[in-house]
Amino acid sequence: MFGLHGILSIIFWLLSLAAFLLCVVALVHAVRIPARAFPAAGKQTKQLWLVILGFATLFTFAAAVQYLGALSIFTIAAVIAAGIYLADVKPAVNEQKGGGNQGPYGPW
Repeated sequence: MFGLHGILSIIFWLLSLAAFLLCVVALVHAVRIPARAFPAAGKQTKQLWLVILGFATLFTFAAAVQYLGALSIFTIAAVIAAGIYLADVKPAVNEQKGGGNQGPYGPW
């Protein structure tokens, strides 16, 4: 039968998988944004964010395949880094990447 340990293992594996997907989404977004949008938004450079998010994706992948413990300090730091990118950097650079077709009320 499934004991408490088995259920908790599944829950932590699902959390690790969700953390990995969060980092992948952040990394893919950072790759697609032009490099000039980062300094224009007052954020760190694109290269620095790619390194940070690359390592974050690596560490969360290691947690998802259960190479690292699900709650290792690296996994927690990776989720925090991806969260900062998605909550702070992504909205700022999305405003900067727009081209010349931006009107006063949005794209036209």
